[in-house]
Amino acid sequence: MPHNDCYFKINKYMKKLITILFLFTTTIGFSQESYFVFFKDKSGSQFDPISYFDAKALERKVMFGIFISDSTDYPVNTFYVREVQNRVKSLDMVSRWFNCASVVATTAQIETVSQFPFVSKVMLINTQGQMTHFPMKNKEEEGEENNNLAKRQWMRMQGDLFIQKGITGKGIRIAIFDGGFPEVDTHPAFEHVRKENRILKTFDFTQKKEFVYAYNSHGLATFSDIAGIVDSVNFGLGTGAEFLLARTEVNTEPFAEEQYWLAAAEWADKNGAHIISSSLGYTKDRYFPEQMDGQHSLVSKAANMAASKGMLVINAMGNDGDSKWKALSTPADADSILSVGGIDPQTDIHINFSSFGPTKDGRLKPNVCAYGVAYVATPSGQTSIESGTSFSTPLVAGFAACAWQTRMGTNNMEMKSAIEHSGDLFPYYDYAHGYGVPQASYFTGNNKSENKNDAYTFKIEDDEVKVIYLTPIDSTQSSVLKAKAPIYNNERAESYVDKKPTHYLYYHIAKPDGKLARYGVIYVYSKNPLSIPLSEIPAGYTLRIAYQNDFQEWKRP
Repeated sequence: MPHNDCYFKINKYMKKLITILFLFTTTIGFSQESYFVFFKDKSGSQFDPISYFDAKALERKVMFGIFISDSTDYPVNTFYVREVQNRVKSLDMVSRWFNCASVVATTAQIETVSQFPFVSKVMLINTQGQMTHFPMKNKEEEGEENNNLAKRQWMRMQGDLFIQKGITGKGIRIAIFDGGFPEVDTHPAFEHVRKENRILKTFDFTQKKEFVYAYNSHGLATFSDIAGIVDSVNFGLGTGAEFLLARTEVNTEPFAEEQYWLAAAEWADKNGAHIISSSLGYTKDRYFPEQMDGQHSLVSKAANMAASKGMLVINAMGNDGDSKWKALSTPADADSILSVGGIDPQTDIHINFSSFGPTKDGRLKPNVCAYGVAYVATPSGQTSIESGTSFSTPLVAGFAACAWQTRMGTNNMEMKSAIEHSGDLFPYYDYAHGYGVPQASYFTGNNKSENKNDAYTFKIEDDEVKVIYLTPIDSTQSSVLKAKAPIYNNERAESYVDKKPTHYLYYHIAKPDGKLARYGVIYVYSKNPLSIPLSEIPAGYTLRIAYQNDFQEWKRP
């Protein structure tokens, strides 16, 4: 009996162990993950660009010398897709540009798929990380009338010069990627757009359907800063443009959002977009700062591919300037896109939350900047003041539409460069402001420096930099001004809400390769000399200064 009892107990435990092992191996064999499946070729694919592309897309490609029958536009081989789809749990997205499909599959299923002769490689997608789109941050009105801010946010870009000439972005098509567009089909801010049927197409890539007029109101707000008008007051400058609205974000923010962004970019290209306005980005919960080099993320690769198709991609820098991350997001790190930082309407310099450049490989970002606090449309037919580089981005997108209307023969990369050159700090640059705020006068033929206060200038002499006050207001003022310590530099920032933009001196010290060793903004305010000792600048380094739309540089031999 004892022997039999012992045998019974061992047998019982063995059965439990076998059950546990079975469940464990079953879990391994049947656990599911997301993967990219890349195909070796597009053998047998047929492609007719004339029937595939919208007429405006064909026009853009022909005008800019882009081959309309590029292999990246050919459809993925349907046999390959069908064979993969039959072997996996689900197939989420197929990309022409990258000749791949994203799938959900068990380990056993993906092992089978990887052995197909037409599959070049399989990549696991880490779906556990969370990503960050740029939320609206409520901003107190600080005694400022809403309509005043609505005007200031585009007046800061000299938008009145566009308006005076009737330039509204007409003929330019803008694709907006966001988390939803509730009430865009009813909100009074878009009545003029709806009346003229200028919302041409919509698509929700997260649910694979056309309806986008619900979900996150972030898209409602960003769209309004391109094209919104309430009570005859513009929120943005692209009020006459055409629009494609794409929902690519969901509240849980899985990695799939980067796939949705890619799918939306291919859709935007097909449907003739000139501009992609994207107030989205992915940072610390998925990537490390050293990966912000424009090469690691799927979404940056997608953004660069979109640029190669002739579209101007405009993306927010991010809102991590006052966090431990600090760095820009992706796809703002992509090389060929226009990344937009934020400035504070009260101080007119970098706003604390706007993320910093450069990219990890040392490229200049942001490219330009605009107000990071803006007047926007909100649900229930209302309006409010919100903050984030989410809003500086559409302000620049509306500006870009107008700029492009003045130069319809210009391709996207030439327009990117022109917008950079129009910056009010150009050719000065730094990693907080880029080339500054784009100025309409660059495109309308007006003098970019027409608002310059000629009472101020500066000179480099006697081994130091001096700011000179040429026309004293009264006889008690000295002819030479001094400055406080930098109110903003690449180590710290402070708010000086009573300062005037005309009193800011921007400076940087650049290494021989153009990367910045140091940069800052100084407020010039009183009577004694401002001095930047040139003796502190190493050999081969260059000092550049922007002040009152004036620019000088000095290089130590």
